[in-house]
Amino acid sequence: MVVREEQMLTHPFKFNQQQSNLDKQDTSQEYILTDNELQFLNGPYEATIPEMSAEGTSVIQVTASDHTGARLFYSILQGQPYFSVERTTGVIRSSSPLDRETIDQYFVVIQVQDMIGQMGGRLATTTVTINLSDVNDNPPRFPHRRYHMSISEAAPIGTTVGKIMAEDSDIGDNAAMKYEIEGHASHVFYIISNNKTQEGIVILKKRVDYENRSRYEVRVKGINRYIDERFQQDGPFEDTTNLKISVEDADEPPVFTSKEYVMEISEGAAVGSFVGAVSARDPDNANSPIRYSIVPDNYLKRWFSISEHNGTIIVTKPLDREAAPLHYLIIAATESMNPKQTSNVNVSIQVADVNEYAPELSKYYEIYVCENAIFGQLIQTISAVDKDSPMEHHQFSFSLAEDTSNRSSFAVKDNQNNTAGILTKRNGFYRQKESVFALPILIADNGIPPLASTSTLTVLVCDCDTEVNPKYCRYGALGISVEAFVAVVACTLIILVFVLAILAFRQQKKKSLFHEKGEEFRENIVKYDDEGGGEQDTEAFDIPTLRNHSVLREHKPRRNITTQIQSLYRQSLQVGPESAVFREFISQKLEEANSDPDVPPYDSLQTYAFEGTGSLAGSLSSLGSSSLDLFTNYDDFVQLGFKQEESIHGSVNTKWN
Repeated sequence: MVVREEQMLTHPFKFNQQQSNLDKQDTSQEYILTDNELQFLNGPYEATIPEMSAEGTSVIQVTASDHTGARLFYSILQGQPYFSVERTTGVIRSSSPLDRETIDQYFVVIQVQDMIGQMGGRLATTTVTINLSDVNDNPPRFPHRRYHMSISEAAPIGTTVGKIMAEDSDIGDNAAMKYEIEGHASHVFYIISNNKTQEGIVILKKRVDYENRSRYEVRVKGINRYIDERFQQDGPFEDTTNLKISVEDADEPPVFTSKEYVMEISEGAAVGSFVGAVSARDPDNANSPIRYSIVPDNYLKRWFSISEHNGTIIVTKPLDREAAPLHYLIIAATESMNPKQTSNVNVSIQVADVNEYAPELSKYYEIYVCENAIFGQLIQTISAVDKDSPMEHHQFSFSLAEDTSNRSSFAVKDNQNNTAGILTKRNGFYRQKESVFALPILIADNGIPPLASTSTLTVLVCDCDTEVNPKYCRYGALGISVEAFVAVVACTLIILVFVLAILAFRQQKKKSLFHEKGEEFRENIVKYDDEGGGEQDTEAFDIPTLRNHSVLREHKPRRNITTQIQSLYRQSLQVGPESAVFREFISQKLEEANSDPDVPPYDSLQTYAFEGTGSLAGSLSSLGSSSLDLFTNYDDFVQLGFKQEESIHGSVNTKWN
């Protein structure tokens, strides 16, 4: 293949494109280009113009060259009468509006010549492909003027009823559609657009009822989404059609006459009292009988029951508003011919209050009035409560009992807000004369029927300070001051502690009288009655020693004597010249025994025999022994005495009791 060098240097890209096209046409043919060859530089050509373009619209310009500078002339061989070409410029123009929906592509053949009509003139041809782009110049059109659809009355909301689609000759966005439902049917149905398929989908918006309405006439409009103002000066393109939607009958569950029921009954109603009634019907033409029941609830079934045939509700157990002011029932209605068809409804039963409780004071009040109180002084504010419900609707009134209102020293002022004030009706009170007042208060409510009760308040008179401050009233009402009351309490506590200490000490001393092992102690009385033996008998008892006041007493352990002894003090018979010495000796021993802190406080009984004047020794005779009954208390030993007896031998026996 021979290529002109100048052409390659000037238009390398165009040459390559042209060469590629030639290779596609015939790869086996060899092209030889010479320097003077006539050809189109960029052929074949392709162009696009919008459809319905105005006459004379420029489509594309074709250019040819032979590199000689010769004048070239262009002509159209194919494409008339839709297109034309300018003779000298090679500009192709439309000759009339073109409709893409009729022909969307045109093939035009253009020829170029030099030296027209002369010998040696050359020519060349090229093709131009002209495409028409779409514009929104066509309105949508429904293929049918009426569409038939159906829907079951049992269909739930959101069920698809059917689909429609308006046709549009345009393509792309120019064919995009939206749909609308006109008229009252828009409350029952609505339509949405599928942007991919451009379909309109009709959907159920509200439940339909065959018995109420079996057919719907629906008018639907299809509208182009996008507007081309060149063609849609009067608004968007649109079209309308009619839908005939039939409602199919279905076996439906019973329908209650109300969505819910609210009933009321007094809490004092007797068993079997009528509460209310529910009603349901079969919406189908079969009109099946309805049976009523309470949805199983073991608790509520104890209080209410319902008639199976007519739906009346009665009380089966006494009601108490204070325990349960509101009851909720679920009533079921079932078709007799088709038990599967069942509907439920809620029933609220309010228990109306019966005024069964009288009002009473809200708490116990401690009321005090000062002796120096003045007329009209507020001494206490009281309030009342009522067990009846509802609490916020109570209205109480307060007053003095009629029999005491005229002679009472106090008055009751009703504050009209369920409280009352206790006021004085005189100046001054005298506690010593009258310290306590009984004030009966009558409290009534606003129930039906109204109830009232009487509560008695106790008012104590007390001695207050100068500022009429009743903080001392609690003790002042007892007739003593606070300081005196505190002093009495303190003294009482001190005395109580002292008495308890004494009792504890004495109890400890009593316990120490006995051996730890509980050994029983007895007291022995030893008696000596022996004739003295002269000088030999002086060893038995030393009389001079008895006369000595400085005799030391040997401390020997004594045996406990537990026998109760009542002894009498007896004076000495004054027998013998030494009796005074003996009495002095015995008194000294008794004093030592009483003052000895190391010896327990028990007693011993001893008998001494005093020798008469016939013996120089003056000794005591031998002692015999005797036993006495046991005693336990030292305090019972209250008297001491001495007894002297003259023996048959001429001696004197002295006995210490």
